[in-house]
Amino acid sequence: MRHSGHDQAARLPQAAAELLAVLRTRGPRVHCITNSVAQAYTANMLLAAGAVPSMTLSAEEIGAFVARADALLVNIGTFDPERRAATGIAIAAATEHARPWVLDPVFIDRSAPRADFARDLIARSAPRVVRLNHAEFAALSGGEAAAEAAMAYARATGVVVALSGAADLVTDGTRLLTIHNGHPLMAKVTAMGCAGSALTAACLAREPDALVAAAAALVMLGVAGEIAAETSAGPGSFSTAIIDALFSLDAPTLIARSRISA
Repeated sequence: MRHSGHDQAARLPQAAAELLAVLRTRGPRVHCITNSVAQAYTANMLLAAGAVPSMTLSAEEIGAFVARADALLVNIGTFDPERRAATGIAIAAATEHARPWVLDPVFIDRSAPRADFARDLIARSAPRVVRLNHAEFAALSGGEAAAEAAMAYARATGVVVALSGAADLVTDGTRLLTIHNGHPLMAKVTAMGCAGSALTAACLAREPDALVAAAAALVMLGVAGEIAAETSAGPGSFSTAIIDALFSLDAPTLIARSRISA
């Protein structure tokens, strides 16, 4: 059942805690097409949350991997022919086997071919969630990266928008949640956003409401970031500490530290 934004904001900490428990007990498989500099870190973050990552790009086997996965991540941070071909095969398999998928349109604000590729994927294949930053959203939508614009885009496309920033916005066009968790050190670690998108896919594998799945993933990541920052000297130690924090995160801590508004 869907609830109003204010209702959803109040319910989300408990929903996120329950979803984290489900990840740990049911270990969803997430197949990741992701940035070449992000693969190992993304895999370790998924494992810390309880999910099971796979990363192959081989045209001969990626369809089988996606068919046996519970969700798919498509990250276009490395925009090479192999990944573009793998993306087409993977999305076709996800569609055939009704697997939800997440699009992370990395750096489309810096490259017109990337932006065109991302728009085409959304138009043809409808990801459940697009997770992106403000510059990427502006390039994708042609408008300002603000709450009303994100809601309008979500309504027009039928895709949940998870817009990261100082506060993260998640909307399905009707409901809007603002997540205030996180820490500035998260922006200093390569692949943090990629890992957030992968965690969104893991949550989507076990939560049919895409807005709840995306918001829960960002809350988990943000709370883990806050905890990791408490003992970190800088980005190097933080990059390891957040993996440990996510692995050790428990329901009472997640609920107590969640900061969500509608």
